[in-house]
Amino acid sequence: MKKALITGITGQDGSYLAELLISKGYEVHGIIRRASTFNTGRLEPLYADPHSENSRLHLHYGDLGDASALARLIGKVQPEEIYNLAAQSHVRVSFDSPEYTADIVATGTVRLLEAIRETGIRPRFYQASSSEMFGRVQETPQTERTPFYPRSPYACAKVFSYWITVNYRESYGLHASNGILFNHESPRRGETFVTRKITRAVAHIQAGLQDKLFLGNLEAKRDWGYAPEYVQAMWLMLQAAKPDDYVVATGETHSVREFLELAFSHAGLDWNDHLQTDPRYLRPAEVDVLIGDSSKARRHLGWEPKTRFADLVKLMVDADIELLRRHRQGQTRVTG
Repeated sequence: MKKALITGITGQDGSYLAELLISKGYEVHGIIRRASTFNTGRLEPLYADPHSENSRLHLHYGDLGDASALARLIGKVQPEEIYNLAAQSHVRVSFDSPEYTADIVATGTVRLLEAIRETGIRPRFYQASSSEMFGRVQETPQTERTPFYPRSPYACAKVFSYWITVNYRESYGLHASNGILFNHESPRRGETFVTRKITRAVAHIQAGLQDKLFLGNLEAKRDWGYAPEYVQAMWLMLQAAKPDDYVVATGETHSVREFLELAFSHAGLDWNDHLQTDPRYLRPAEVDVLIGDSSKARRHLGWEPKTRFADLVKLMVDADIELLRRHRQGQTRVTG
């Protein structure tokens, strides 16, 4: 049974990746931060009792800010594969917390790579890179050869993580790959991210629980895919004979406005009746358009996206409407 270690396992990508690996027979270990409340909701479908001897999901307290703890855990688990998905991943928040973002996203990757090197084990390593690294794009579409031009503290930190991963691959012969993933969404997306913020608002507005949705730049264009398909690409990178860096994208770009229109119309609503722009949600430096060319991943990994943009929007709206319905039913049972 292969062992895999995932940082950021409680996030959208981490939970889908854990599901994928368990379905393939892996024993999965995840690093979670200690908090006063449980933050493992996305992992609930994977276990009834995470401490059961029969469980193939094992959670460990840790943090990318604690190098010695990372080394101890890697030495204890001895994973064949390590996926570094942990990050302060909200771009707008990174402008407010640049030092924290750099420490977790950039220096955290160094701590993890050093922990691997110091333990002497030879796992295959995946680094979650980001399309935000392209920033003010130098060519369209963006490929693995497109120069980076980061436009946020988050993107700058991701550029560092990308190159330090390449450096450890070339310096120490580590099987280390970067996945330059363009935007990928799902019903598990965090509620502060624009796509989920929109679909959650649609559900609440339709139910009469909310009237206004506050957003920033509606003209920003992104290449949006479906998260469960993107974690498949992560796994494929670590199955390849040689490590490399890959763009993972759909090759289509759509604006926030398009996402907004589709989401509201799917629920029979007019977004013009409910939208209010708020300058608080504007970035100091905007990334106007991102669109990726994943030809290399298609050729070398056999990966390709399957879920189209309109279908992605609709499935997220439907999921948030159903989530709200179940929540309200639960409240009725409790109070009734």
